Amino acid sequence: MHRIAPGKLATAVFTALAVTAVPLATTASAAPSTLAPQASSAAAAAAAKDTFYTYDGSKPLASYAPGDVLKTRTMNYHVLGIGTPVKATQLLFRTVDAKGRPSAGVTSIVRSPSGDGSKAVSYQSFYDSLDPEHGPSRAIAGDVSLGGLIANGESLLMVPLLLAGYNVVIPDTEGQTANFAAGPEYGTNTLDSIRAASRSPETGLNPTTRFGMAGYSGGAIATHWAAALAPSYAPDVNRRLVGYAEGGLLVNPAHNLKYIGGSSIWAGVAPMAVIGAARAYDIDFTPYLNSYGLQVFKKLEKASIINALGQYPGLTWKKLVKPQYENPNSVAPFLEAVNKLNLGSAATPQIPGYIAQGNGGVFEGTLSNLPGIGRGDGVMVAGDVRGLARQYCDKGNAAIKYDQFELLSHVGAAVPWAPTALGWLNDRFAGKKAPSDCGRIPAGNSLEPEVPAAG
Repeated sequence: MHRIAPGKLATAVFTALAVTAVPLATTASAAPSTLAPQASSAAAAAAAKDTFYTYDGSKPLASYAPGDVLKTRTMNYHVLGIGTPVKATQLLFRTVDAKGRPSAGVTSIVRSPSGDGSKAVSYQSFYDSLDPEHGPSRAIAGDVSLGGLIANGESLLMVPLLLAGYNVVIPDTEGQTANFAAGPEYGTNTLDSIRAASRSPETGLNPTTRFGMAGYSGGAIATHWAAALAPSYAPDVNRRLVGYAEGGLLVNPAHNLKYIGGSSIWAGVAPMAVIGAARAYDIDFTPYLNSYGLQVFKKLEKASIINALGQYPGLTWKKLVKPQYENPNSVAPFLEAVNKLNLGSAATPQIPGYIAQGNGGVFEGTLSNLPGIGRGDGVMVAGDVRGLARQYCDKGNAAIKYDQFELLSHVGAAVPWAPTALGWLNDRFAGKKAPSDCGRIPAGNSLEPEVPAAG
C-alpha cells in the first residue's frame, strides 16, 4: 500500500464527504415515491440548461478520432449539490456507441494532491440507470437527483485513490442515452475516456500515463468490457494498462434473467437490462410484451436501479410477455442482444485481473438454483464468473486472481472487494508479479451462446 500523506486538497475531500455522508444516507432511505418526481424534475431542469453535453461543432463528429477532446471545463467537485474545494475537469469526447456509430461521451478527472500524473485509475461507477441525467458527471457538476445518489455516494471511494497518488478518471460509461447493461458500449466509452483524459493538458495526464481500471457491479461491466476490447479497439491504451480489478460481474445476461426471475429484491433489474439492450441495438420489444409488460417497460424507461430494487417482487419474464413468447429464446431480437452481451464470447484480456464474486444471494432474496446456472450473489451468477475466469486461464491469461465470498451477497461482497482491489492495483503499479489462482478456481457454468427455442 502507498503511504497516505494528507494534503490540503485531500483534507478538503475528507471534510466535504464527512459533512455530506449523513444527509446522503438519510435521503437514500426515503421512499422513492416521495422523492423521485421532485428529484427527477430538478435534475431535468438543470440538465436542460447544460449545453456542455451537446456536440455543436461545425465539423462532423465522425471526422474526429475516438478519444479526441471536443469540450473542456473545470469546476468544483460537488457532492449532493454542495460544492467542495476539490476541482474536477470534465471532457466531452468522441467515442462510438454499441453499433459502432460516432457519439459523444463525457468523463470527469480529479487530480491527486500528491500525484505526478504518471499513474491514474479509471474508476467505473455503478450508477446503473436508464436516465442519462444520473451519470456521475452530472452529480459532480452539481445536479441532484434520486438516481444520482449512487454517484454521490461513490465519492467516498475516490478518497483512498487520490491519497495514494492516483489521478482518478470517472467516465459516464452508459453513454448519453444511458444504455444500461450494454457492455460493449460501456467498454468503448471507458477506453475513449482514458484516451481523452490523456490528451487534455488540463488533466495532468499524458499519453505515457499508466492506468489501472476498477469497478464494481455496473462498474465491473464497464471495466471488464474495456479490458476485453482494449487489444483490438484501443491498443494504444492497452499498452498502458497495468490491470483491472472488479467485483460482482455480469457475464451472461441470459442466465441472469433466469436467476433473478421471481426474486424479491432484484427482479425489477431484468426489464431494465432488456430496455437498455433494446436502446443500444435499436430493438423494438413492444410486439412481444403483454399489457402488463408494456406498463412496466413504460414506467422503467428512465428509471434508476433505485426505482427497481424491491419494487417488483416475484416478477418473471413470463409475466411480461405474451404467452407465445414465454421462452425468452423464442424472441429473436432478445437472443441476438444477449449473445452480443455475453462476455464468454468476447476476447480474452491481455492484462492481469482481480475478480471478486459473492455467492450468498439468499440474503438478498434470490433463492433460485437452476440447472446450468446455480446460485449467485442475488443478481450476478457466481458460476458464470467462475466459468469466465477459468476460460481465461485455459486461453493463456494465467494472471487471474479470483475471490468468491460464499456468505456475502452482492452488496456485502463490495466491502472486502474495495480494499483488496486497491492493494492489488498498488502492487501492479509497483511492478510486482500478478498472483494467479488458475488451477484453484472451482468449475463454472458453460458460457456458450444461447440458441433459438425449438419449434
